[in-house]
Amino acid sequence: MTNHSNLPRQKRYLNADYLVQTLRRRFEDVADSRRQKSTDFTMVDTLMAAFAMFSLKEPSLLSFEEREDEQAIDRLFGLSSIPSDSTMREILDGIDIEPLNEAFADIFNELQRSGELKKWVFDRGHYLVAIDGTGYFCSTKISCPQCLEKRSSKGTVEYHHQAVAAVLTHPDTGEVIPLAIEAIVKQDGETKNDCERNATKRLLKRLRALHPKLKIIVVEDGLASNAPHIADLQAVNMRFLLGAKPGDHVHLFDQVIEAGDHDEGDWVETSIVTPKKVIKCETQLIRNLELNKSSGDLRINFLQHHEFDSDSGEISKRFSWVTDMDIECSEIVLYQRGGRSRWRIENETFNTLKNQGYHYDHNYGHGKKNLSTVLMLLMFLAFLVDQIQQACCPLFRAVLAKLKTRRKLWDHLRSHVRHFCFESFSELWATVLSGTGKNRPPPRRYA
Repeated sequence: MTNHSNLPRQKRYLNADYLVQTLRRRFEDVADSRRQKSTDFTMVDTLMAAFAMFSLKEPSLLSFEEREDEQAIDRLFGLSSIPSDSTMREILDGIDIEPLNEAFADIFNELQRSGELKKWVFDRGHYLVAIDGTGYFCSTKISCPQCLEKRSSKGTVEYHHQAVAAVLTHPDTGEVIPLAIEAIVKQDGETKNDCERNATKRLLKRLRALHPKLKIIVVEDGLASNAPHIADLQAVNMRFLLGAKPGDHVHLFDQVIEAGDHDEGDWVETSIVTPKKVIKCETQLIRNLELNKSSGDLRINFLQHHEFDSDSGEISKRFSWVTDMDIECSEIVLYQRGGRSRWRIENETFNTLKNQGYHYDHNYGHGKKNLSTVLMLLMFLAFLVDQIQQACCPLFRAVLAKLKTRRKLWDHLRSHVRHFCFESFSELWATVLSGTGKNRPPPRRYA
């Protein structure tokens, strides 16, 4: 066996082997309503098999089923057997999703007790949590009872799935940590805004139940900066840093103009230095404004950031936010960077899931109840384990640095699992990093 002692060490609680076992313990809590004497596959094995499929970034249940005789999959994920694609869908459709949601908190707790969570502390013990919605399936032919429906001008019905996600983010940390996911279902409303708002209310309650003591600043786009949503945030004891647009907040921006006429508020000038130019920036803080006329008792602090074209001197970019945080002059730049870090839920989360090997847009299964939601949560859990490794596991980071892209890393992962047998992810990543796979004997196929 090749000596890997000179390779980067792994964190005790934040490596793939430990995190997979953590998830397995939680999956054992999922109730199984089937008659046990007539079952060929246990619930925990079925859940772990689906999780393994997303961990390996397989494009479909059928392609994963074709790998059922690979010993490395069994060893890495603790499986005794892998169900067929149709059996997996049948078993997972309609199960209780609460243990799957609680699994996010289990992983978070490991991050917390390792001390690595401090990377995401934003200000005064508060953490930034970005919330946004996204679609993950669309079809004019396939549907399930939870599908949202959209009718085109030609009368065609389009069926689709959407979810709202909450992820831990930080302007100085590239990785995000999914904390909770809530499916948007048909019963949530008739309009997109109603659907997303109702699902977000459930998400906020779930997030607070999973993390009752976590000090949270919610970061969202301009659609969220309204009095009813802010009331929802206050009801679960969360602070906010929400985008605000002039067209949606005429009264608020009238106050901003008036404050500018009287030279009120605080200003900070900074610059962004690039290889080709220096971009001048100004960030303004105005305190104690009314969000709108109809909610005069709701007072907010207003933050506005401008970037100027280096040639013309005209404003090239403009961002603005409302917040209930008491911001000092020395914190103005920190909070504008915090507000802009909301884009990490678009780029580092949704874009990664859709375009970097996770196949988020693929329909893995609808079922008759909530199969699509179950599979979506398992995909997010696989993504969470990857993000933890990328942020906190030196061995995984070294492999990613060597291969340069996630897609190439997933290709190597699938190939090594197919051609060699490993007892642990630690052994697998060490083999990929050292390039010693050719020295390993091929796995024994089952008789």
